[in-house]
Amino acid sequence: MTVTGLLITLLIGAIAGWLAGEIVKGHGQGLVMNIVIGILGAVIASFLFPAVGLAIGGAGSILGSIIYATLGAVILLVIVGLVKRA
Repeated sequence: MTVTGLLITLLIGAIAGWLAGEIVKGHGQGLVMNIVIGILGAVIASFLFPAVGLAIGGAGSILGSIIYATLGAVILLVIVGLVKRA
């Protein structure tokens, strides 16, 4: 991975993590955790969505990647919230 690719990945992760934190209230984590949550969300989405037959058009674009990662990060935050309550 090039430096540019790494920076884009970190930027997409930060945006997706922040958006997911805004969607799932009460999960403001800070910049580093937003990046981690966003990247993990993208990994979750890349495995989960094709397995259930869902695909977001333009997933190769930056906007499509942000949407994909945000949805995965929301799923991650909801699961973490449920585990913390249990």
